[in-house]
Amino acid sequence: MNYTIQQIATLLQLPDKHLYPAEISLLLTDSRRLTHPASTLFFALETRSNDAHIFVSDLYREGVRNFVVTKMLPGWETLTDANFLKVRNSLFALQKIAAWHRSHYEIPVIGITGSNGKTIVKEWLYQLLDKNYNITRSPRSYNSQVGVPLSVWQLDEKTELGIFEAGISMPDEMENLESVIKPTIGVLTKIGEAHQENFTSLQQKCMEKLELFINCDVFIFDEDNDLVSRCVELMVLSQKTFSWSRRNQEAPLFISAVEKNGDQTTIRYTFLSFDYSFHIPFTDEASIENAINCLAVALYLHVSPSDISQRMMQLEPVAMRLDLRKGK
Repeated sequence: MNYTIQQIATLLQLPDKHLYPAEISLLLTDSRRLTHPASTLFFALETRSNDAHIFVSDLYREGVRNFVVTKMLPGWETLTDANFLKVRNSLFALQKIAAWHRSHYEIPVIGITGSNGKTIVKEWLYQLLDKNYNITRSPRSYNSQVGVPLSVWQLDEKTELGIFEAGISMPDEMENLESVIKPTIGVLTKIGEAHQENFTSLQQKCMEKLELFINCDVFIFDEDNDLVSRCVELMVLSQKTFSWSRRNQEAPLFISAVEKNGDQTTIRYTFLSFDYSFHIPFTDEASIENAINCLAVALYLHVSPSDISQRMMQLEPVAMRLDLRKGK
């Protein structure tokens, strides 16, 4: 979907002024990734170590004419045919535009967060569901304050299901990502010590992550985790949960047995009073938990247990950022 530069300026509540006509289809935050200058809107983001305003002139020479900035630098007055949208915070502008784009789509959207397993669950859900839906998902580990809006921007008229992961490292960050993703289905993966330094406790971090699910239709999690269950009650999310458990036979999804055999694991479960099972080609505990989260999503989306069983055995490993490769 394309938007005019005037539509974007109006969204950002900028003063009504003359803008050169432009159709925007690409959002850019990294000047090295420029592909189609004429349809690109560049966001000059400022971080502790970098100020992207210094790349504006270079991008102009390469054909970019539309910029979101927080200040005007000397020399830009000669860029007479460029559109400069001056805002207080270019990151917030990026998130607001992506949230507006998301609002055009009445489709199921899966939002995934947690300390570990986000990317694996996202990729495995793609592997399990791509025969049922035309899916748009986060590329790689695009789960940050910048990565999430860039991911959601990829939604288009062909998308039938969105799958996006969200990561935070500071309090109050998830509220921004929730407004961008607006998940209808929430998945909480394992909560652990990763990125704990800016939180006072695991409970605080857990509750911050649960902010992603405040407006979703259903929320999937492991109810055997006492910390998570306590936070779910505190956040008043229990009325929309589709929990799974290895202990509680009354849970919506009861995992009755986990049997490891050689290089694969058999997982037996009860759903709607019927017993089923499937195999995964992994035996580690993290993969088992991730597979159960994926199972719950697939069941909620009415994928048949027989299809789930067939596809689970075909799950492929996901290369992670710290993936070790043997060198020569």
